Amino acid sequence: MKRVLLVIVALVLSAGAYAQIETPVRWSYAAKKLNDKEAVVLLKATIQPGWHIYSLNVKDGGPIKTSFEFTPSKLYAPVGKTTEPAPITKFEKAFNMNVSYFEKEVVFQQKISIKAAGKVDKVTGKLTYMTCNDKKCLPPEDVDFTIPLGK
Repeated sequence: MKRVLLVIVALVLSAGAYAQIETPVRWSYAAKKLNDKEAVVLLKATIQPGWHIYSLNVKDGGPIKTSFEFTPSKLYAPVGKTTEPAPITKFEKAFNMNVSYFEKEVVFQQKISIKAAGKVDKVTGKLTYMTCNDKKCLPPEDVDFTIPLGK
């Protein structure tokens, strides 16, 4: 009986080792105040080798595009659209279309209008992205963020 219990425990532990969550993307944030009324927030994705995340501009029928949703506030507001550097664009058989994506790292930028000078110390929101490599795609992930604006 002890042996059976020992085998079951060993199987459960080894299964847990294989079920580790893959996290090939790490996000970091910064902000740069331009003046008392404007700032730029920077959202950086550091991507493990072999993986990529998709552009802000992906056509319907393709993978989940990266997107940013800023928390509505009376103290600040996003100005215009979030910007990105030039992505890599290639045909992907899995989606049967050209898709744009980033490898290694990418910094997205969003201009922020500060409505209450001296009262805004952070910008918050949620980002959504999907990660793929040449064998598989991970489910889309939502990440809450808080970006200190500094003084």
